[in-house]
Amino acid sequence: MPSYEFICKECKKTFGRIMTLAEYEKGGITCPHCKSKKLEQKAAAFFAVTAKKS
Repeated sequence: MPSYEFICKECKKTFGRIMTLAEYEKGGITCPHCKSKKLEQKAAAFFAVTAKKS
């Protein structure tokens, strides 16, 4: 799943969230510090978790 990084325009704090693409596209993301919806997305690294069968 992708990891998204955001900066809150109200309190200026940065936070990250790991969510599916569907969750991201729904929107409704709020700052965990001040509950503002005025966010700016930062560039973040993508990582994948896979199940390796042996």
